[in-house]
Amino acid sequence: MESRVWHKQYDEGVPIDIDFEDVTIPEFLDRTAEKFGHRPAMFFMNKEISYKEFAQHVNDMAVSLQGLGVKEGSRVAIQMPNMPPTVIAYYAAMKLGAEVVLTNPLYTPREIEHQWNDADCEFAFVADFIFDQTISGMRDKVGIKHYIIAGIADYLGFPLNFLAPIKLKKQSPPLTAKVPESNTVHDFKKLIKRASGSVATVKRDMESVAVLQYTGGTTGVSKGATLTHRNLSCNIQQIDNWFVGNEHGNEVILTALPIFHVFGMTACMNWSVYSGAAMAIVPNPRDFKALVGVTVKRKVTLFLAVPAIFNALNHYPDIENHDLSSVKFCFSGSAPLPIDTMEQFTKLTGSVIVEGFGMSETSPGTHVSPLGGTFKPGSVGIPVSNTDSRIVGIDDPTVEMPVGEEGELVVRGPQVMRGYWGRDDETEKTIINGWLHTGDLATMDKDGYFYIVGRKKDMINASGFKVFPDEVDKVLSSHEKILEAATIGVPDDCRTETVKSFIVLNPGETMTRDDVRSFCDGLLAPYKIPYEVEFIDEIPKSTVMKVLRRELRDMEIERRKKTEPAS
Repeated sequence: MESRVWHKQYDEGVPIDIDFEDVTIPEFLDRTAEKFGHRPAMFFMNKEISYKEFAQHVNDMAVSLQGLGVKEGSRVAIQMPNMPPTVIAYYAAMKLGAEVVLTNPLYTPREIEHQWNDADCEFAFVADFIFDQTISGMRDKVGIKHYIIAGIADYLGFPLNFLAPIKLKKQSPPLTAKVPESNTVHDFKKLIKRASGSVATVKRDMESVAVLQYTGGTTGVSKGATLTHRNLSCNIQQIDNWFVGNEHGNEVILTALPIFHVFGMTACMNWSVYSGAAMAIVPNPRDFKALVGVTVKRKVTLFLAVPAIFNALNHYPDIENHDLSSVKFCFSGSAPLPIDTMEQFTKLTGSVIVEGFGMSETSPGTHVSPLGGTFKPGSVGIPVSNTDSRIVGIDDPTVEMPVGEEGELVVRGPQVMRGYWGRDDETEKTIINGWLHTGDLATMDKDGYFYIVGRKKDMINASGFKVFPDEVDKVLSSHEKILEAATIGVPDDCRTETVKSFIVLNPGETMTRDDVRSFCDGLLAPYKIPYEVEFIDEIPKSTVMKVLRRELRDMEIERRKKTEPAS
């Protein structure tokens, strides 16, 4: 690694070059279970699972999966909220050399069909209520040969294992369901219980595929970022080396960020297993009562979250009377963290909060603020070990921009994906001469700190979830009353951005905001459904009929400035 200006900002003990171990993801668990077998691997409500138990359940599930036909190179989908079966399924599939396809539990049938068929998934772990409410009606549209069904209550201790299903059934919609077994539908717990013997871990090459992590593009078409064992392993080692002072075998990591998201997968789940930390698992990241409770009860030491969570906990009732002093480091990502939110949470916990930047295509971490170095508000930090970064011209990527000038952020390092699954054309547009073009506009200061200043693409960031306007517009335009639509993200104090759609109706037609939202229900995941709707006579377009979203955005921001109360 050549010397870079940001290397002077590294904390003492953080290497510029890491001597990476060639260790695959399932090998993390094997050696951690051997070293820290009796230490807790997972806390889940009133249940504690040791690393020894965790490894045994992974082995047993792998034995059963092998009996169902899972082998090296099989693609296994996992569509479950954060719970022990999610983690066990992930490691069991990888133990057999399978490739994991993590699927958002909120996805609609249309979104699931695209992802699973695009990845050619043959096996799927699905939460019982998701199977009952969504999958059961679309099985003929996907090529899944075997489903393994798990429930939130599967890994609870007495008496919650009896009480929780009653409460979960009363939710709207219910968060539990009875799914009949068959030759192709199997019960998660029974597969583990029936297994006998052990299965040898498939010795996979570091360059073999571990995960197809689906993300979006400018057209809204979801595509799989091909992440190898080397990509994931190196990024976890980069994170582990960055957080100087973390103690292997002694940390408790809050695991509330969705595991289906690359941030939760790498930083919460895989880093925990690599370092022998305990995962304090919370199924719903918006259950702030549970977040506070698990942090206090399990004495969380590493708090990984997004700005909306930090802000919500700052305003949680009577929060100052909850002991959060166990937290020593916090890592915030996915969106900018307001300085007042950071300061208030630091005061509550006495912890150090750092911000970072990453993408599905980079496993995800590329930039993080130093723990003990100079703090710069608004910065996503500096490139981590073995990572290079530049700001290049928007129109000419061969030109490197001077310090302080805006351009596109590009990165390279061992965590950068191999490419997009089955989309060589998209890969060639994104990875050029070894540099991954992020699509984000950024600047770099004289000390090597990077700042995200905008988006080259029109992606909307709603509470950390990516929403692609073209996808929303396509759904809206399919309505018989709608002539055309243009969707943008507008500022929102709680969600970072809120989805707003401008709609032109066909002559003589009428619709309301509620009509639009009702139509989208079932066609789009809830966070993609327009929260704000404005009916207009004409959508601004360029001379080549391209929708001018920037003009809509500028108009909306100017309008909001005029309506803001005077200070």
